[in-house]
Amino acid sequence: MKRYRLLTAASALALSLAAGHAFAGMEEAKRWIDTEFQPSTLSKEEQLKEMQWFVDAAKPFAGMEINFVSETITTHEYEARTLAKAFSEITGIKLRHDLLQEGDVVEKIQTQMQSGKNIYDGWINDSDLVGTHFRYGQTVALSDFMKGEGKDVTSPTLDLDDFIGKSFGTGPDGKLYQLPDQQFANLYWFRYDWFTRPDLKEKFKAKYGYELGVPVNWSAYEDIAEFFTNDVREIDGVKIYGHMDYGKKDPSLGWRFTDAWLSMAGNGDKGIPNGKPVDEWGIRMEGCRPVGSSIERGGDTNGPAAVYSVTKYVEWLKKFAPPQAAGMTFSESGPVPSQGNVAQQMFWYTAFTADMVKPGLPVMNQDGTPKWRMAPSPKGPYWKEGMKLGYQDAGSLTLLKSTPLERRKAAWLYQQFIVSKTVSLKKSHVGLTFIRESDIWDKSFTERAPKLGGLVEFYRSPARVQWTPTGVNVPDYPKLAQLWWQNIGDASSGAKTPQAAMDALANAQDDVMARLERSKVQGECGPKLNPKTSAEHWYEQAKKDGTLAPQRKLADEKPKGETIDYDTLIKSWPASPPKRG
Repeated sequence: MKRYRLLTAASALALSLAAGHAFAGMEEAKRWIDTEFQPSTLSKEEQLKEMQWFVDAAKPFAGMEINFVSETITTHEYEARTLAKAFSEITGIKLRHDLLQEGDVVEKIQTQMQSGKNIYDGWINDSDLVGTHFRYGQTVALSDFMKGEGKDVTSPTLDLDDFIGKSFGTGPDGKLYQLPDQQFANLYWFRYDWFTRPDLKEKFKAKYGYELGVPVNWSAYEDIAEFFTNDVREIDGVKIYGHMDYGKKDPSLGWRFTDAWLSMAGNGDKGIPNGKPVDEWGIRMEGCRPVGSSIERGGDTNGPAAVYSVTKYVEWLKKFAPPQAAGMTFSESGPVPSQGNVAQQMFWYTAFTADMVKPGLPVMNQDGTPKWRMAPSPKGPYWKEGMKLGYQDAGSLTLLKSTPLERRKAAWLYQQFIVSKTVSLKKSHVGLTFIRESDIWDKSFTERAPKLGGLVEFYRSPARVQWTPTGVNVPDYPKLAQLWWQNIGDASSGAKTPQAAMDALANAQDDVMARLERSKVQGECGPKLNPKTSAEHWYEQAKKDGTLAPQRKLADEKPKGETIDYDTLIKSWPASPPKRG
């Protein structure tokens, strides 16, 4: 996950675990179940049965040293410090789980894919790379592996249908390449205590003609930002702002946009998990081949919806955020809302939940409940029903073909262990990064929900399916992602207009895809660029095809603001889990 840059290489190495404990099998499994793996959606008897399978399946690999890697977030720290140790003691496989910065994980997986040299036996890698993995042919299709070479080491209790993000790691061929190990969404965050104050509600309605509440559209978000920044201005003697963001030309500015900002405004086409034929990066795909991102090739990276989204980003940052925000990076801006002087933030990662509910913060009540809530993100004027509405990170279990089969099998055992029902619910309580439907609906989260600011309610809602990672249209995530911060940084700094910045980005993406096409390295599903025509041609083509992207510029990009009462919204969501089957 791109949001944390916490460890130096030295400290990452210090945190990695190479457990060398004596193999004790079911005796150790029982101890871990009794002392650590509670709560669980399984009974202790069911947990023991699941662990018995792991003990038996691991016997051929006992004593083997297996190397595993992930980026550094709370969930993966728990895996490296606790679950790797448990797995080693229960199975006799010596598991080393390294924690690195996300950029280093991507660099190492690229190196192994390009060189064929086995660096790590197993990976947790963002499913944002699913298009990359599918096209280069270096990644194991897990759906094939589980039925073939890995059948004897695939748990009968894995229960793939319980995973809420299975579609995220599925390629255009319908095969599963990556299985989520942790997920978190990018949502709207607001000060519930301020939004429910009768005096502020009365003032807002008198000025704007509708109720102060959770913004349903970007117009309302802008009105609320203006209201708190310019009208309310101060609460309890503290200067407040109606918006928070960051603007420094830095790599973190890239994922600020690739993490679905454009789709929130309404660029791309309808489709879940990603728009078809045009996704939220503005890349058009025909069949399994990317054919262009510029509007002249049928893409939407520099179309009216995308340009609108960047225009609003720049405008709101200047008008409604704290003055220092424009010079901040992601990590510098992250803690600001918890300081108590921000009314709302449209682009807020739920991975921050645990840090935002710490006792004593200005945004916490004395009874341990938050003064804030999270809710679904508002929609831009180009957005249509059936589109995705936001981003969801999904760090996913990944295996490479260059890893020798026996080592791959042992790594797959560990990967299944850390998502098994025996440990998954406890891991969800530690990291708050849900992957299983059964965990989300467990009574332990019903009890904890009031202290998590709407996180549980969101993940139980039907709305969550509109929050998805980058999809299969992106043919080479590492090469293309780096283009975003460099080009959008020019719009953020004022060096270029939003239109000029997005034109440059679209052309840069097309240049990378043209090189991939010439190299033929991605085979029959690699890019094959459309010839350049005109925006008008593609507006008409979308009309003929019955698709959306690219959309023409709207005459009115600021319709009337619309809000919904938070408590009414929550009550409208189902109170029981969906039926399976």
